[in-house]
Amino acid sequence: MDAQQWRRRFDQAPKRDADFTTLSGLEVEPAYGPPDGAPVPERIGWPGEFPFTRGIHATGYRGKPWTIRQFSGFGNARQTNERYQMLLAAGGAGLSVAFDMPTLMGRDSDDPRSLGEVGHCGVAIDSAADMDVLFDGIDLAGTTTSMTISGPAVPVFCMYLVAAERQGADTSRLDGTLQTDIFKEYIAQKEWLFPPEPHLRLIGDLMQYCGRRIPRYKPLSVSGYHIREAGSTAAQELAFTLADGFGYVELGLSRGLDVDEFAPGLSFFFDAHIDFFEEIAKFRAARRIWARWLRDVYGATTARAQWLRFHTQTAGVSLTAQQPDNNIVRTAVEALAAVLGGTNSLHTNALDEVLALPGEAAAETALRTQQVIMEETGVVNVSDPLGGSWYVEALTDRLEAEAEAVFARIREMSSDGSMTDGILHGIENGWFVAEIAEASFAYQQKLEKGEKKIVGVNAHAGTVAQPLEILRISPEVEREQVRTLAARRAARDQPAVDAALSALVAAARTDANLVPPMLDAARAEATLGEICDALRTEWGAYTEPAAF
Repeated sequence: MDAQQWRRRFDQAPKRDADFTTLSGLEVEPAYGPPDGAPVPERIGWPGEFPFTRGIHATGYRGKPWTIRQFSGFGNARQTNERYQMLLAAGGAGLSVAFDMPTLMGRDSDDPRSLGEVGHCGVAIDSAADMDVLFDGIDLAGTTTSMTISGPAVPVFCMYLVAAERQGADTSRLDGTLQTDIFKEYIAQKEWLFPPEPHLRLIGDLMQYCGRRIPRYKPLSVSGYHIREAGSTAAQELAFTLADGFGYVELGLSRGLDVDEFAPGLSFFFDAHIDFFEEIAKFRAARRIWARWLRDVYGATTARAQWLRFHTQTAGVSLTAQQPDNNIVRTAVEALAAVLGGTNSLHTNALDEVLALPGEAAAETALRTQQVIMEETGVVNVSDPLGGSWYVEALTDRLEAEAEAVFARIREMSSDGSMTDGILHGIENGWFVAEIAEASFAYQQKLEKGEKKIVGVNAHAGTVAQPLEILRISPEVEREQVRTLAARRAARDQPAVDAALSALVAAARTDANLVPPMLDAARAEATLGEICDALRTEWGAYTEPAAF
């Protein structure tokens, strides 16, 4: 495609009614290529053109800006609902739910193992009734909702569906993203419930259910964020994440699903770290690799099936407790890298997140960081403004080559040549964990030797800043949550709960799709812990192999 052909395509696409000139009023082109009209190399292309290195849409942010989706959740459902109302009123365009540790582990708030953790790293959700409160006054059919949870993702999603039903929403119109990615839990975050195979069954069931019933909702967000936060390099984050994505493509194909139909329901979640140009190159390489593999390896024929859509969160691990105001600068740089890399949605961390859950003022500053980038900097005017930069293109090529080498290594570990089997072997033999540990150790050594600098930590440590006042979760939150849960248990129809859980276990012993019986259990107000424990009893627990 030459420049004139691309321009015709751009002109035919819908665009926002906005001013796309510079601050001084200079007209700018929507995208740039070689000034002499020479053809753009195929590996770079034009925005909206295979292999989508420069973005999946010809119009870039002139067509639609990224979604501002602030990750939030703390305390109980009522407290988090109040924060959501504040974020939406301040200009947020979508919700992203953070869950507390008991919820992430499929435990109820009154489970002895939940003691001291309820509401502390996210919102406590025990049943569909909590979901009703969480989204009270928020039109779920009109709000995109992302949920960051993997192990118990399917039962939590069922509770979300029940809350939408109780609002009277047309659930077929729901839009958003569920993380669901269990591979990255075994690789990095360590929040699993069962052995890998039952988890993969649940993911496959959800992919089938959403494909038939909720076509706009993305049932699987493949997450590199936690891999990077665990200490991986950018190349490892890129490679491990896309390999996991290929594994889920193979899962869909094994279910008899059409790749052109289910692949558009896959999305990705990446970290935006502090090395500005490396991060931009990582995002560009990710789109290119995904498009090529989906077309050439897995047979996707439509552009939508080849598109890599991704959410980005700025790097929590880059934030420092020392001189925390510096975190505003770090977050702004990381957010700008995500935008210049073409992210489809973005969360910006708050300056105090290294110390506690964000306070309201810090959360607003994080939101305003995105809005300043969107409204004031002019970066929305041009698609992939760094495309063609010798440095950026070289970094993009380098990261792509490193990722391909990792894919080859994973396939070598497979007994049948599939990416899925290679990932499972890499989990069982500790290969992924060892690779991340080695990368993390190498970086730590560079910090300790002063070869890498962190302002306020091992460089420029003097400060006049005062300690921050941080958000603290009262112990009364846990006591109230436990009391509320007890009252709900006493008020529900216990025989209906027992029958629904029995039906779920019976379905688990067949090859039936487990989403419908799990929905029935959620409607009956079975708790998250009860649903997960019923399946734990049936499927067993998973213990990670020891590695030294």
